[in-house]
Amino acid sequence: MQIINAMTVDVEDYFHVGAFEKDISRDDWDNMPCRVEKNTQQILDLFDRHNVKATFFILGWVCTRYPELIKEINNRGHEVASHSIGHHRVGDLSRSEFIEDINNSKKLLEDTIGEAVIGYRAPSFSIGEKNIWALECLKEAGYLYSSSIYPIRHDHYGMPSAPRFSFEPIEGSEFLEMPVTTFELFGKKFPCGGGGYFRLLPYSLSKMAMDRVNKKDQQACIFYFHPWEIDPGQPRQTQASLKSRFRHYTNLDVMEAKIEKILMDFSWGRMDDIFLKGNN
Repeated sequence: MQIINAMTVDVEDYFHVGAFEKDISRDDWDNMPCRVEKNTQQILDLFDRHNVKATFFILGWVCTRYPELIKEINNRGHEVASHSIGHHRVGDLSRSEFIEDINNSKKLLEDTIGEAVIGYRAPSFSIGEKNIWALECLKEAGYLYSSSIYPIRHDHYGMPSAPRFSFEPIEGSEFLEMPVTTFELFGKKFPCGGGGYFRLLPYSLSKMAMDRVNKKDQQACIFYFHPWEIDPGQPRQTQASLKSRFRHYTNLDVMEAKIEKILMDFSWGRMDDIFLKGNN
């Protein structure tokens, strides 16, 4: 039986990314040229061409400004899920601030599409050992799953001790945490779930790793990318560090072609269909 993998999109614009948080003030967001609507439409058309349904983790900031885009995502058969209101890392919020954020985000999206929103992804995969309490808050807010932990070591995020695959973090609860996919080699975890790693590394390496997860582990992969990653024409942030600019801008011109390739080489579906309805 062919394994269906989860395709996910974190819907945010180029100026929302964590790599630029020290270079672009939140106060300037409303004055920045927005490109997220056009880029997301491009992704929707790409998915339609390959008959792929996906999960879109929507930033509340985007939903407030482009409600018709969010409705279109839903109307085209994709899952709408939460990516917070304003892209604050969970570690930068108090418990009460986090609870307010996840409740407001859920309500905003549900009011927009008229359907329940059950999934959440933390900005910058910012749930880990120091704030694992956030998963309990998500469950209490009515979410059924989170995809907020990346079980690797990274300078901005990561929880290397976390399980590689879907698990119940709260005993006696059906709430699930679904980590972004890694593959194991020589007892170590390596990323293969998309984003910058997919964009920077050779396609053959990503394909090999995902094949390994499907065939050796017999598990579905969770893959993610952002609308800005298919947009080589976006404004350049020359004030950012060389490291941030390298990570953000490298291979933007080939990313869409790589996404198209992976859509053809693997089978894809929505997070809720794969992990909550037993379709994998």
